Formats: sequence, C-alpha cells, structure tokens
Amino acid sequence: MKRSEVGIIGAGISGLLACKYLKAKGLNPIVFEAEDNIGGLWTKTLESTKLQTPKQLFQFSDFPWPSHVTTHFPTHQQVLDYITAYANHFDLLKYIRFNSKVQGIHYEASAPLQEWHLYNSFNSQGKWSLSVNNNSNNSTQVYTVDFVILCIGRFSDVPNIPEFPLNRGPDVFGGKVIHSMDYALLNAESATQLVKGKQVTIVGFQKSALDLAMECSSLNGIKYPCRVIYKTKHWNIPDFLPWGIPLAYFYLNRFSELLVHKPNEGFLLCLIATLLTPLRWAFSKFVESHIKRKLRLKKFGMVPEYSFHQDISSCGTSTVPEKFYDKVEEGSIILKKAQRFWFCKEGILVDGEEASPLNTDLVILATGFRGDKKLKDIFVSPTFQNLIYGSSNEIVPLYRDCIHPHIPQLAVIGYSESFTNLFTSEMKSRWVAELLDGTFQLPNIKEMEKDVKEWDEYMKKYSRQNYRKSCIAVLHIWYNDQLCKDMGWNPKRKNGFFAELFEPYGPLDYSS
Repeated sequence: MKRSEVGIIGAGISGLLACKYLKAKGLNPIVFEAEDNIGGLWTKTLESTKLQTPKQLFQFSDFPWPSHVTTHFPTHQQVLDYITAYANHFDLLKYIRFNSKVQGIHYEASAPLQEWHLYNSFNSQGKWSLSVNNNSNNSTQVYTVDFVILCIGRFSDVPNIPEFPLNRGPDVFGGKVIHSMDYALLNAESATQLVKGKQVTIVGFQKSALDLAMECSSLNGIKYPCRVIYKTKHWNIPDFLPWGIPLAYFYLNRFSELLVHKPNEGFLLCLIATLLTPLRWAFSKFVESHIKRKLRLKKFGMVPEYSFHQDISSCGTSTVPEKFYDKVEEGSIILKKAQRFWFCKEGILVDGEEASPLNTDLVILATGFRGDKKLKDIFVSPTFQNLIYGSSNEIVPLYRDCIHPHIPQLAVIGYSESFTNLFTSEMKSRWVAELLDGTFQLPNIKEMEKDVKEWDEYMKKYSRQNYRKSCIAVLHIWYNDQLCKDMGWNPKRKNGFFAELFEPYGPLDYSS
C-alpha cells in the first residue's frame, strides 16, 4: 500500500519539525521551500538580531544546543547553525524541494463538502492539489497530496504597509521609503551604505524597530540621530530576571496559570483564578517595577498605560537591545509618539503637528507583516479563504490552534505567537503526527467550534485593546495539557507535587 503523502509548505522551524515527526510515523512528507535554504524567518533577520528568549526555552526537545554556544541569547547565525545541525542530524534535507514556491492549493473533493460531517485525517473523498513554481527554471508543476500542513509563518514575505490619505503617502516624499523586510535582506556593507550619514526615521516599536534603531544610532551617533515613531508603548523587557528572580517562575509554571481564567476550565479552577486575582496583579506590578527601574522608563516618558500581564498575554512584549535607553539619553535615538503620520516632500508630518514636518532622508517601516493575508492567499478557493481568515475581531479559527473545523485534511503550524515559537511548533507537530497516525480522532465540528470560541474569549479577556490574533503566551502548559491528553500522554511531566506546581516548564520536559 502506498504511504500517505503529506505536503508541507515551508522549511522553517515548523516545517522541519513537521517533517521529522511525520517521517517517524512512516508517512511520506514532501517539503516545498521557496528559497534555496532552510531556516525561514531566521534567514531574513538583521545582522545584529539575537534570540529573544533564553536558549533553554528555545531548543528542540531531543536535540540540545551544542556546548560551545555558551551565551543565553545566541546570535541569529548561531540559531541558523543550530537549525541546520538539527536538519542534518535527522536527515531531513532529502525531503525538501528547494526553490519551489507554492502558488496556491486547491481541494478536490468527489463529494460536496456539505456532506462532510466528521473530520477524517485522510478523507478518501478528497485530495489537495498544489501548484508549485520552480524558481530555477520558472516552470510550474502540480502535486497531489493526501494532507497539507501550512508552515508559512506570520513574520515574512507580506509586509504590513500603513494606509495614507491621497497625496500623503510615500509617493510625495523626496527621500527613500523601505520596509524592515527589505533592510534585513541587505548584507552588512549595503545596509551601512544605506544608513550612514543620513537622517533615518523608523516607524514601529517592536523587536525589529528596536534593533534597527540601535544599528542606525551606532553608525550615525548624535550627528544624525535616529528617530523612532511609535503608536503604542510596550513593556519591552531588559532581561528575564526581574529583581533577580527568573521570569519563568511568574509566567511559565502551573501555579502562575492558576491565576488566570482558562478556556474550558471547570468550576474549581474558575474559583481559584478569581480568588488569586490580586496575586496576578501583584506579579505584574513586581515585573513592571523592575522594568521601570532598569530602563528608567519614567524619565523618558515610556511607561505603558496598561499592565505587563496584558502585554504579555497578547505577545506584545519583546526584548530591548542592551544600552538602548543609553542611546536615547545621549540623543542618538529620539522617541516620538504619534497615532498617525503622513508624508510630505521634506519628510514626515505627525498628527497634530502638520506645520512642522520632521525632516528625514530615509524612512524604514518596521510595521510588521500581514500574516493573515499570507495565510488566506495560499488558498485558491474563496470559500476556504474566508474560512481561514475568519472575522477581523476574532482569532484565526483553528482547533488546538492547528485545525480548521471546516477545512478538511489540512493543518496550520507556526502561525501563532508564544514565548518560544520553536517549543510551540514542536508540540503541534507531534500532535498532528499522532493525529495522522490514528492515535486519536478529532471531535465533531460543533465541539471544535466551541473550543475555538472559548480560546477567543480568553484572548479578549486578558489582551483587551492589545488583542491580537493567535497568541499562546501565559497558558503554555494548559495548552500543552490539551495536546498531551489527546495523544494519550500524561500531561504532568515533573517529579513530585511541588515541582509540578512551581517549577517552570520547558521543551525538555516533553522529550519523551
């Protein structure tokens, strides 16, 4: 009997993990990668980018970091080397078809989808057709597979470009406007040549914007200060040791999750979370006090209007480059809050200050990516496009953050954010592999939809105005518990009551 073929789109971390666990189950994975290398997002980062989370949290459960990497926050090249070593160790490269860009996927069913009432991993009534363009010779080939796993990520390829009023966009500006994605693709020499000796304005205040500002300030100093225009202040963290205590003890153990109302929780857990609400507030204030003191946020007017817990629940935090606020203090980085901005010939007009444009030579839009559009556009069918996109005020409607109840024979891995995307993607890959191997069956559509709604309500409760799509942050363990129960694993991975309650959880806890 022919082995079932699974098409995996993307050879980033999620695609490699999916490939590894599928082949271990005797399935036949085919990985389509548009580039000529593996690593996904990590091949498109700034030279100065480092890992945001300690490497103990960002590692494969069965492939630890090499001993020669001693820093807690490896460089982007060290991360790439680690990913490459993993792929070589598990002999994954032979399953990858490089320079193969999937233009679109189309589901071919022999029966109407309305007749499909229960989810079957390999539905004999349908197949997926993948239209794949070979970048080397510009030819197109169609592949037919039994199942598709989308590992296309959220933070690449489709830049999020702000909309501007007529005659107030980049077209009227006399200088140059690029997205941070374009800057990240430059080599060090080209990037230096682009920035050095110019008045640079960066739009955004997440990780890429902070790293960009540091690179520009290092090149130009106070003679040509780098201006950073931001809309929202965030609790960006200087380290993972608030007042000397590891952050994981506040947000990555079972006790910390008792303080939060969880999706599908019972009466007892709901009562405990309600009673412990003051402690959740105290944890958040404790971390905030450390960040405010170490980064001197009050001095620079950068204290956010909302809590750290709210920010971390929406995956809104990132790490601050070392000495970032020293650069602000010396004047080589200038921070400016603006809800809206426009372009004019000389530079930028900020909402409320139209009489005095901010002169600039180069604008870099560190405004993120349209991961939702990227996910939507991979489908040929408008019906599936609308289903996967969902509503603009909901999370992407995926059961277990992987499966859409109304899209057969397809999973999504690597779309949601978390403390460490590698950790989350590995658990999802193992879950999907067990599903396709027949270890368990999914519930009916109504039950899956109910579960998705519960997670949506949780996100809105704790993220509030910073609500974002698809974030697994302060409920890592609760989420993994659901996957473990589905797969028939014991969700409790520690030795002893107190260890189970208070010790932080990480990738190595799920090594077997």
